[in-house]
Amino acid sequence: MAVITCIEDLRRIYKRRAPKMFYDYAESGSWTEQTFRENITDFSEIRLRQKVAVDMSNRNLRSQMIGQDVTMPVALAPVGMTGMQHADGEILAARAAEAFGVPFTLSTMSICSLEDVAAHTTRPFWFQLYVMRDEDFVRRLIERAKAAKVSALVITLDLQILGQRHKDLKNGLSAPPKLTPATLADLALRWRWGMAMLQTKRRSFGNIVGHAKNVGDTSSLSSWTAEQFDPQLDWKKIEKLKEMWGGKVILKGILDAEDAKMAAKVGADAIVVSNHGGRQLDGALSSIRMLPSIMDAVGDQMEVHLDGGIRSGQDVLKALALGAKGTYIGRSFVYGLGAMGQKGVTTALEVIRRELDLSMALCGERDIHNLSRDNLLIPEGFFTRYS
Repeated sequence: MAVITCIEDLRRIYKRRAPKMFYDYAESGSWTEQTFRENITDFSEIRLRQKVAVDMSNRNLRSQMIGQDVTMPVALAPVGMTGMQHADGEILAARAAEAFGVPFTLSTMSICSLEDVAAHTTRPFWFQLYVMRDEDFVRRLIERAKAAKVSALVITLDLQILGQRHKDLKNGLSAPPKLTPATLADLALRWRWGMAMLQTKRRSFGNIVGHAKNVGDTSSLSSWTAEQFDPQLDWKKIEKLKEMWGGKVILKGILDAEDAKMAAKVGADAIVVSNHGGRQLDGALSSIRMLPSIMDAVGDQMEVHLDGGIRSGQDVLKALALGAKGTYIGRSFVYGLGAMGQKGVTTALEVIRRELDLSMALCGERDIHNLSRDNLLIPEGFFTRYS
């Protein structure tokens, strides 16, 4: 067994074990992938301020996200097709998050359904909603989320139309994968993945197949999905969805201060500063670079969370020091899942917690709530370079 010391270790194992089309699905962005890359590299431009001769004992990472106790302010982000990275992937990731004491967010485009995850966990999880043209399907999906005891609805705002991801098109991405000569050759090298998938019945989009009108099997799914993302989604529709849900709402995909103000106006409990992991508008600024302006705009009105580019506990620390009340990891937990199943997700969380804890101590802080810009060294003009 390899010694895992960082998230990159998990990524390398994941790359060997997951089919190419699903690895590329996770490890890519749209168009030139500039935003995908800068989500990561912009974190590295921010430095940490070392402090010594301070009491570093009895450190605390515990906090809350939208009123929910968490062992550290890190949630598992919604990731589509997680059940293709490893058999029953959403169930395994949800179990790992539950045992660790952090939130898990199930994607609308998951392989395991709402009901599947609810049946295999004991605590409420979060559900991410893609708004579709079929209003009856959306209404029934929300009712299913309520029945599954979902505790927060995460409405994704930045996928009204689908960004072009070159690798997905070239790989012929589908769930389950189409058996072409190229995919068969690839799957022959990933026999662990194949054996696990043969032992599960969950191989397509569990929240959609059998629930959406005229989608009874995978052959009718692709055309339905391509037509269903709602390009007319606006703030009035968001207000209606919030009223329909009646519980806590997180709006994901905010990258502009004016949009953040509108999110506050409609009464969101939290927003997620996010560019969809660089998979939508290529050329948009990184999440961490946009965080301060959004904090200045609405940080006293609701919780501001951050998603995108987090590959370490130090990245989490930097986001929290800039004011975020919570962070999300997507690719980082997927690497662990694809590498080692549920144990890999737990390992990813342990790596991040250890890095966050030690880095916080070496910055001279004992409590996660005391982090601030004083703990950071930020390049001149980093947040104002683009206007």
